[in-house]
Parts: sequence; C-alpha cells; structure tokens
Amino acid sequence: MRMSDDKTLPTDAEWRQRLNPEEYRICREKGTERPFTGEYWDEHRDGTYRCRACGEPLFSSATKYDSGSGWPSFWQPLEAGAIAEHRDATLGMVRTEITCKRCGSHLGHVFPDGPRPTGLRYCVNSLSLKLDPDSTPDDETK
Repeated sequence: MRMSDDKTLPTDAEWRQRLNPEEYRICREKGTERPFTGEYWDEHRDGTYRCRACGEPLFSSATKYDSGSGWPSFWQPLEAGAIAEHRDATLGMVRTEITCKRCGSHLGHVFPDGPRPTGLRYCVNSLSLKLDPDSTPDDETK
C-alpha cells in the first residue's frame, strides 16, 4: 500500500514504534475510545486537526461543534480529498467509516445527523487526531 503522495506506508512494526498502544489500537485496528474520555471532545482552541499517524491535515476547528456524542465532531473535512469513506457493517449495523486518505488510519464514522450547511457529523476519535493550534500574538513573543 502506498500513501497518496507516493510515499510508501510504514510497515506494521514501524506503526507500532510510531504510535503508542492505544493510538495503534484506534488508528490501525479500527478501535473506538470511550465517549467523553478523549483529549479533544471538549477542546475549544483554534487550529488544524491532523492525522495522528501521518500528520495529514484533516479538519479545521472552524467546523468543529459540540454534538453531545462525547467525541470530537466536525461538519466537514478541511478538504474533500482528505478523508476516505468505507462501508462498515460491524456490530450489527451499517455505518460509514472514515479513514485518512493518505495513510488509511481509522478516524471514526460519518453520520447524516449534523448541522448545516452539510448536515453531516464526522465523529472522530481523539486518539486519531493531533491538534496543531493556531498561534496567537502572545505565543510569538514567548
């Protein structure tokens, strides 16, 4: 498998070195963290949410909202091509899984019950993301 920018994906052993065990379970084994426990479910800083595994920019804080679900939720990706969608028929239901288009890491699921303007809720595991906060003038002087 290759990354979308034509770089070879890390091997399973390399993913295990790059990610801690919980990050690996979520990103590479399609796990789910418990609601209201993740680092970003109640995060309010401005910035760009990147794929924890490969660093690809995925979501903007400008599209993040409180869905009440206990997971970070966004009404659209940063760019249309950043996210891949897959049919997920596990757990006795049919859902749409979302993964990082670049490296294939599991992010969460997308549901058709979000706010306007898209009506979508991209429900994402905090462990699949890494916030790159916007700098403020105070940050630049420190």
